[in-house]
Amino acid sequence: MSIAFPGESPQYRAARDRLLAREVELRRSMEAVAAARRLLPPGGVVPEDYIFQGLGADDEPKDVRLSELFAPGKDSLVIYSFMFPRDAGDLRPGPPTGQTALLALNEGPCPSCVAFLDQLDGAAEHATQHLNLAVVAKAPLPRVLTFAQERGWQRLRMLSSASNTYNRDYLAETAEGAQRPMLTVFHRDEDAIRHFWSSELFYGPWDQGQDPRHVGTLEPVWNLFDLTPEGRPDWDEQLSYS
Repeated sequence: MSIAFPGESPQYRAARDRLLAREVELRRSMEAVAAARRLLPPGGVVPEDYIFQGLGADDEPKDVRLSELFAPGKDSLVIYSFMFPRDAGDLRPGPPTGQTALLALNEGPCPSCVAFLDQLDGAAEHATQHLNLAVVAKAPLPRVLTFAQERGWQRLRMLSSASNTYNRDYLAETAEGAQRPMLTVFHRDEDAIRHFWSSELFYGPWDQGQDPRHVGTLEPVWNLFDLTPEGRPDWDEQLSYS
């Protein structure tokens, strides 16, 4: 199929066709990686049925076990570990208003995690037709729920891991207690809940000038930047913009 857009030069079309071939190869590579991921051997059995704090059907706080995050007929569970509290070295401004704004900066939410969750909230209604999805933060449940309400998240299931070791066990917390933004997938087999995959790219080697991009294929904002002549800015997401 040969296509052309108004006013383009032969040089543009030749270069664009070469780029198109590379995009096709990238698509094939991404599909091959996804296929290889699906063929991973069974992962480790979850060491305990972690107890989180969440909201019950009556909108009252209740204990929620990991096993209870699996709905009937949905055997995959995706958990994002939200850095709340944020990294101690993150000096970006906190929320300008609301109850969360009253917290000390180092006790507040990570702006980059918030940007990712803003995007995930929009996808959640569609994704949860076929999988289970939850967001886990180390902060106490009232803080987590208050911020989610202030941020306008309506579709994300928010949980607190303040009283368990989930974050530490699944590499979302350092030995010193610093939170890390891991995305982890669990799968329910007939006899057990097993770890299936985590965004270990966060801990892989970083190429010069790049961040980990461990959930990069899921982030519309950064992928939109990649489509422009300017590319990705040397910039960090903020909780608000003037």
